[in-house]
Amino acid sequence: MSTMRAILCSAALLTAANAFTAPARRLSTVARRATVAEWRDACGDGVVSYADFGLRLTPYLSSASAADVGREPGSCDPWDPKSPEYCSPTAPAKEKKTLRLFALFTLWYALNTGYNIGNKMVLNALPIPWTSATIELFFGLPYVGLLWASGLRKAPSLSAANVRTLCPSAFFLACTHVAGVISFGAGAISFTHILKATEPVWSALISAVVFREVLPLPVLATLVPIIGGVGLASLKELSFTTVGFVAGTLSAVTSASKAIFSKKVLDGKPLGKNLTPANMFAVLTILGFLMILPASLAVEGPGTVAAAWAAARADGHSALELWGLLGASGFLYYLYNEVAFLALSEVGPLTHAVTNTVKRVVIILASVVVFQTPITPLGCLGSGVAIAGALLYSLAKRKY
Repeated sequence: MSTMRAILCSAALLTAANAFTAPARRLSTVARRATVAEWRDACGDGVVSYADFGLRLTPYLSSASAADVGREPGSCDPWDPKSPEYCSPTAPAKEKKTLRLFALFTLWYALNTGYNIGNKMVLNALPIPWTSATIELFFGLPYVGLLWASGLRKAPSLSAANVRTLCPSAFFLACTHVAGVISFGAGAISFTHILKATEPVWSALISAVVFREVLPLPVLATLVPIIGGVGLASLKELSFTTVGFVAGTLSAVTSASKAIFSKKVLDGKPLGKNLTPANMFAVLTILGFLMILPASLAVEGPGTVAAAWAAARADGHSALELWGLLGASGFLYYLYNEVAFLALSEVGPLTHAVTNTVKRVVIILASVVVFQTPITPLGCLGSGVAIAGALLYSLAKRKY
């Protein structure tokens, strides 16, 4: 930021602080938005939310209090530096937020479960997982392209350097998706999700080997039930295949790699303008599609795809049905991730961990019911232990 712009930014911030902290002043929503807009114009795109704006104002709020802005003492006040949170939950607003979160999480679970079931139906009809995964990555492009073109969502602005920075994350995302789809096609959905629950194990291993960061002993202890549970589930898994096991494990490894890379490498780096979490996922999906397309064509060329399509038609599937399954699976994949971003951005780490665990249980139970997947008592025990271990890992990591 140039010297002149820094001066203008500081002046705008001081003006905003004065406006927000003047005794007994109650700014309307319009006035507050205008104040934020003025500071945004002076300082650029650094402010992304009222919470961020409140954090930037914190050094200038030493004289502010809840009473100064017309709120009762002890209330959750975004303009009071002594307030533990940056929010203002009046009873109706809090109830409204609870309903919104309930709706978002219900929709997330429904879309995610729908995607898993739809994806398995696609693979049952068309056993070409590389092609199916590539098409699913593509189907997000028309959806987000329409949003960008219509102005309903601001399109991201990326330089060539930004794209190069994001390419590794896009690669890991694409590998996670393709490996997961291969595992779905080779075995049961329930078993794939048990294998995906091993992600914490690989995350700990990669952190230790690559970054020389060893987790605290209580966190490492939670990896034992994950490993033991997956081992028990694998022993008597009736749908066990080597391809399904390796692909499901690889999906967990690449997912852990993406999370670690994003935290270690991307944090603090300029990644372009308007790169909100939803736009970030859109960009990574598009880049991942472009990366995986050549590999997909090499592994499952036109001849393989044509043979699988002809076999599906011979089994009684119409072309419309097959395209409908592929399209629905692709859109559900993209939409459930979009809704997940919205839902998880509004909750803390504890809720995040619990809801992710519940989501996996819901998907496993739904797939067992829909596809009548046989599962042994030992498999049930192992699945429960592994999933509980994944939850304990998230909770322990948050604490230690």
